[in-house]
Amino acid sequence: MPDLSRHMVAFSPLVPLWCLYALVAAMTVLAVLGLARRVRGSVWRLLAGLGIVAWLFNPQRITETWHPLPETALIVVDQSASMSERRRADMARSAAERVQAAMNRVPGLVPRIVTLREARHGGTRLFGALQQAAADIPPARLAGAVLITDGEDHDVPASVPDMLNPDNGHGQRTMLPLHVLLTARGEETDRHLRVLQAPPFAIVGKDVTIQVEIDDQGTHTIPGATTELTLTQGDGTTFSRPVRIGQPQDITLPVTHPGEMLVGLSAPELPGEVSTRNNHDVIRINGVRDRLRVLLVSGTPNQGERVWRRLLKADPSVDLVHFTILRPPDRDDGTPLSDLALIAFPVNELFQQKIDQFDLIILDGFENRGILPEAYLRNIVNHIRAGGGLLLIGGPEFLTPGSLQDTALSDILPAHVTTNDGMAVRRFRPDLTETGMRHPVTSGLPGAPEHAGAQPGWGPWYRSLRTDSAGGEVLMTGPDHQPLLVLDHAGKGRVAFLLSDQAWLWSHGEGGGGPQSELLRRISHWLMKEPELEENQLEAEITAGQMTITRRSVTSGPPPVVHVIAPDGTSQTVTLEVAGSTGLARARIPAALDGIWTVRDGTGHEAFAAPRTQDPLEFADLRATASVLAPMAAATGGGVHWLGDDPHAPSLPEITIAGGRNATSASLFAFPPRNAHAVAGQQTSPLLSTWAMAVFVGLMLLMAWWRESRF
Repeated sequence: MPDLSRHMVAFSPLVPLWCLYALVAAMTVLAVLGLARRVRGSVWRLLAGLGIVAWLFNPQRITETWHPLPETALIVVDQSASMSERRRADMARSAAERVQAAMNRVPGLVPRIVTLREARHGGTRLFGALQQAAADIPPARLAGAVLITDGEDHDVPASVPDMLNPDNGHGQRTMLPLHVLLTARGEETDRHLRVLQAPPFAIVGKDVTIQVEIDDQGTHTIPGATTELTLTQGDGTTFSRPVRIGQPQDITLPVTHPGEMLVGLSAPELPGEVSTRNNHDVIRINGVRDRLRVLLVSGTPNQGERVWRRLLKADPSVDLVHFTILRPPDRDDGTPLSDLALIAFPVNELFQQKIDQFDLIILDGFENRGILPEAYLRNIVNHIRAGGGLLLIGGPEFLTPGSLQDTALSDILPAHVTTNDGMAVRRFRPDLTETGMRHPVTSGLPGAPEHAGAQPGWGPWYRSLRTDSAGGEVLMTGPDHQPLLVLDHAGKGRVAFLLSDQAWLWSHGEGGGGPQSELLRRISHWLMKEPELEENQLEAEITAGQMTITRRSVTSGPPPVVHVIAPDGTSQTVTLEVAGSTGLARARIPAALDGIWTVRDGTGHEAFAAPRTQDPLEFADLRATASVLAPMAAATGGGVHWLGDDPHAPSLPEITIAGGRNATSASLFAFPPRNAHAVAGQQTSPLLSTWAMAVFVGLMLLMAWWRESRF
């Protein structure tokens, strides 16, 4: 663009301004007095003085040459997740290239392209990207902006932002146009399934209520119509419910098991809708047990009793019932019964009437000695086989005749204490077996060895029971590799046998201590069937389009093989990679489809997973629509134009620079002339020459003298 010039007048006083003002004031007073007294020549003397003052103000003629600067138009290209529908992203990129080329042909207009990527949360934020891009552009050089998008934006301001309505420096604002190019042929239709309410936790065995709503948006929709909502649970159970469009619907679901429960929700396709991607969703409900009831029966008071009470009392989900047998019925030391117990031991109530209410029974150093009749012991056995849990902490009481292993409990005990030399009394460190390295109860305990046979970093114990037989799973061993912790299944229930009563030494820091609290917590939770402590587990989780499959097994063998079933019914076989001696095997596979994925290992174990929506707001409405951005475009004098549906030949308006708010039309996007410029040079010359002013002042003084000398 050619350089332009302009002329200005400026003053560069030769003396301070206050001197000039004082001189002007004095001359004015003298002129007024002279005129009032009719003094001849007053006017001529005033003109001479004004000439001197004018010369002292030193007026300058300034000739300024300036170079016009181009104005910048921002092109914001939406590449958020919703633009993946119907090749909108390709359309936006193609249109941006053509708009950039068109702007390059307009003299004085420079385009700048800004690409908005997926934000992962908060939806599409076009105005945030626009604000950031305009931050380094001088307000006088910003021409406006073009948004190339599907029309879905989630940060539209309530009023025109300052960047599109800048102050020109003189208290006036200039409205800059916001033009919108939409990546579609016209307004579209979409159906959206929304989960309004879904509790993250629910009690196992009870029903949970979720609230959903199906909304139809766009043209040709019928408010109040009815459609079918399909619900699919992780185990494959499917059922439908009628739902009225645009109205919340409550749905009741049973919570059948502890741990995560996935429920898939799906709405049928709306005729003509742009995408079914937001027609379905997956909710996650974690099943938790109601308050677990634990019965702790202790024998002679010992240090371990206090440990158990502290552990169970600290768990807010546990109701603990604790009785300590201070004296068996066949022993009489003269102490009144009133001094031994506040209440009588309710044997019949605990072991006959209410035994089914307990999730876990702990017998800690319990020496029977006729306290529990055989019928009650048989009730314990039946309760365990029906699904309860039993933990025995063994000590010297197992060495006496008539101990618990000589009762009906022997049917479910996982180990039998030898009758001869049944107690090993010497210093030893509990060690993990190969099974213990793999089992979730003992795997990864603080201080545990990295592999079987390595020395653990735990403190010592000093006595343990010897066994002549052991079944189930031996996780820890004591002296001479004798079983120390044995777990076993009994029918639907579980039994754990700790063959030492000295776990409390770890809590006292003996020899460095050990993970006593964590070990006992894991044992008790395994007995109460917490899912994360199952010895054989199959888990699946989907993150960022990748499924991680994890299988835990307490037995060694070849790499396990699992079958993966995608939401569309296709299946594949995946071989897992064994991770050392931890019992874990993993694999990662692509999992891009929305919905519930099923993983089976062929041994009865199943796992379910579903991808989590990274940005639910982004997929709430998948239409291409002008309804969101058109009001802002109109407020700024901008236009809205539909690009069509062919990325290779988008329909584009003409682009030009034109003044006035009415310059924009359906086929023309106009930007206002901003007249920004940079000064290229400046020349200064005196407006009044010294000799001319001297001649003028002299003539005025001669005229004053002549006027006075005539009379």
